[in-house]
Amino acid sequence: MQDWLIDDDRLSRGRKSVLPGEGFFYPDSLESQKAEREARETLEDAEVVVIADPDADGLACTALVRVAHGEGELLPAGPHEIEEALAWVAEYADPTATLYICDLCPDSESDIKDLSAAVSQVESVSWYDHHQWDDDLATQVEAAGVGLTVGASEEVCTADVALAELDHEFDEQFRELAAVTRDHDLWIREDERSDDIADYAYWADPEEYIETVLDHGVDLPDEVEAFLADQRVEKEALIEKAIERAELREVGPWTVGVTYGRCSQNEVAEALREQGADAAVIVKPAGSASIRGTEGFERCHEVAAQVNGGGHPKAAGCKPDIYDDMLDYAHHWTTQGAVAKQAIVDAFRRLDADDE
Repeated sequence: MQDWLIDDDRLSRGRKSVLPGEGFFYPDSLESQKAEREARETLEDAEVVVIADPDADGLACTALVRVAHGEGELLPAGPHEIEEALAWVAEYADPTATLYICDLCPDSESDIKDLSAAVSQVESVSWYDHHQWDDDLATQVEAAGVGLTVGASEEVCTADVALAELDHEFDEQFRELAAVTRDHDLWIREDERSDDIADYAYWADPEEYIETVLDHGVDLPDEVEAFLADQRVEKEALIEKAIERAELREVGPWTVGVTYGRCSQNEVAEALREQGADAAVIVKPAGSASIRGTEGFERCHEVAAQVNGGGHPKAAGCKPDIYDDMLDYAHHWTTQGAVAKQAIVDAFRRLDADDE
């Protein structure tokens, strides 16, 4: 396949909106080899390591660890990469290392099957989170020798947890970082700076983001604001495409807004809420989906749990297990996520049926 076929820069926004980014088309085996090589380089000789989701919350935790310890190497890992990250720690980490795991929640026992080996490899392990945990998995994590602290998911973000648990007296700059991160992560949206840090965490290299908030806190410098302004031109266009495709469905007692596209899900969900949706489902071209709630629907994590996911009462994510080969993905793109949409809507229906 020629490179130009997956070059984002040559696609119109309409086509870009319905197709995944170019990274999707690289085989997992090549990505895994590259990721393991980078993980080994990160872990070897590092005295403090942070496994964190590389969003604004996870990166804020990494920044706080660096302030508390004077160092802290980031090993980025998404929610479905916990098992892989722990295996690499068990294989490559320095025996004297201190390990933090932040803003990640295991979905099943397989995610933590290498946890004991990782704990045995390093000096100590602390796990900070604020998602909805399964009680049995929490018990297994603690039994492995991990110091687990899970904050109330409707009240704090993981940066709040790290701020409280780390043995350090943080300056106001970092307390403010946690507060503004919470404003975004819990979808409170009372501080306009929270959109800035969320977008910057998404578009910037993780190390660039961490260094910026260490130097400037949440008051981002002019050059970053200019960068965000440029990026938002396309962001707004992709949001508008997803809103245009949306439809409202009556599912039991709830009005559910359902749409598809490569876009920023929070803004799309807010637009659907304004149209009367109790919950929003945004299916992405790569196969995953975001589920967002409102005051009228606070069970997003229950819906996501039925379709290979999890999260919070008002914000969750999933990836329905419906893709067996590339033809399934081709169908996904050409039908704008029809099968995934139906799988998630059916999960809402089962939730309603269980209530009866």
